Amino acid sequence: MAEWKDKRKVMRRYDLTADIYEERYGEEQRAKYGAALESFKMGGGEVLDVGCGTGLFFNHVAACARVVVGIDISRKLLLKANKVAKKKGNLFVLQADADYLPFKKGSFEAVFAFTVLQNMPQPSKTLRELKRVTKRNGNVVVTGLKRVFRLDKFMEILEATSLRVASFMDSENLKCYVAVLEAN
Repeated sequence: MAEWKDKRKVMRRYDLTADIYEERYGEEQRAKYGAALESFKMGGGEVLDVGCGTGLFFNHVAACARVVVGIDISRKLLLKANKVAKKKGNLFVLQADADYLPFKKGSFEAVFAFTVLQNMPQPSKTLRELKRVTKRNGNVVVTGLKRVFRLDKFMEILEATSLRVASFMDSENLKCYVAVLEAN
């Protein structure tokens, strides 16, 4: 029950800030996207954007993916993301909890979760769920906010999932760690 209360707080916070989300976080988010995509090549398959917010990441992956699905717990952020999704035929959004994704095992070639883990009560549980919906030999790309996770703690969370770390960035110009993980 406490877990759901924590998630509702996150949902309310993002619902309240949906109108200023891009102004407040846009530059930081784009820096994370650039860092992640620098060491990750899209394969043209199905992509899941967990915690998609207003859909800022969609323009970075829509052209090189067959299908992009964005999920978020915030309804108001999804309303904004849906406006972006309607402009392209391969983008879809839905409201969902990152710990209980409404997809079959192995549904996505690539799963991205920018600015998600620090908002989750049990980040390891969330990562296991991301792994579940990732195809074998697919990739999970996650970030961990440095002011929330010490490096050793973040690495411990990653290692608990049995996802293999393919690439890891800890740049001074980023407020987060960026990890590209391989599902096996």
